[in-house]
Amino acid sequence: MTKGRLEAFSDGVLAIIITIMVLEMKVPHGEDFAALQPLLPVFLSYVLSFIYVGIYWNNHHHLLKAAGRVTAGIMWANMHLLFWLSLFPFATGWMGENHFAPLPTAVYGVVLFLAAIAYYILQSLIVAQQGPGSKLAASIGSDMKGKLSPILYVAAVVLAYKLPRVACGIYVFVALMWLVPDRRIERVVEESKAED
Repeated sequence: MTKGRLEAFSDGVLAIIITIMVLEMKVPHGEDFAALQPLLPVFLSYVLSFIYVGIYWNNHHHLLKAAGRVTAGIMWANMHLLFWLSLFPFATGWMGENHFAPLPTAVYGVVLFLAAIAYYILQSLIVAQQGPGSKLAASIGSDMKGKLSPILYVAAVVLAYKLPRVACGIYVFVALMWLVPDRRIERVVEESKAED
């Protein structure tokens, strides 16, 4: 399979995920701002998840561009990532519809945690394919954001049972931490193009 085909498939799945999330927002019955008020938690959870999907899409794009070729292991790791990302609409809708109640907020964090682990596996397989001395391996380096994010997700899941709003604050913090695309991998892709 070519990288382009894997990228196109992944892009399609991510587009569907966003579409499903937005369709979870029901049109209010009313014509004033008061009719929108009950939808605020659903909208806020949608915005947060939209940002997360955008972060994954952006970093996934750069990671696949840096990949030399696609192996069966990379294809399965990519499917693993897409599986967890495909649960975003469910977790997002459940958390928003229940106004950030403890269990839905914790489940949202579990989905974020498992998606982060899946991305790490995909990234590790691509780096392993290129070798530990590759430019991609050097560009990723210690990957502090990648290591800190799952720890923060676990902390948020635990906190969600007593302090769900604090857990949501952690989810927002991690999203803000990743909002700026990872330029390290982007530089490797640009350097490879310049060498060709």
